[in-house]
Amino acid sequence: MGSTIEPVRVTGLREFQRALRELDGESQKQIRVVMNDALEIVAVDARRKVPRDSGRAVASLKVQSSQREGRLVAGGGKAPYYPWLDFGGRVGRQRSVVRPWKPEGRYIYPSYRRHRDDVLDLMVDGLDRLARDAGLAVTHGR
Repeated sequence: MGSTIEPVRVTGLREFQRALRELDGESQKQIRVVMNDALEIVAVDARRKVPRDSGRAVASLKVQSSQREGRLVAGGGKAPYYPWLDFGGRVGRQRSVVRPWKPEGRYIYPSYRRHRDDVLDLMVDGLDRLARDAGLAVTHGR
């Protein structure tokens, strides 16, 4: 795509996850909750900007995460046209419906760029709280 967007990277996340698992098998599962909460800020902002003819495109924006990675996804079976809404291109019979191509996107990536620092702050605070609740000593280079 166009401009490069730097993802939030957490150094030592695997080790942190392992330490949580050793202390309490359930605590490490909370990492997903922390990521989902942080990314929800981006999702809310993006949803405000997506066109609402039927509401399916807006409803398709979902936060997904594993214990090591979070992402915002959109489209799918109920709104397969979402990439066209966000990035543009040609669709329809003989590709006759044109939306100007915007490689940086219109909704998700701009929302992430606006809220990247907020996402980072929420992730650090959430992981910090999770570590303290589990009894781990916390140091970070914020």
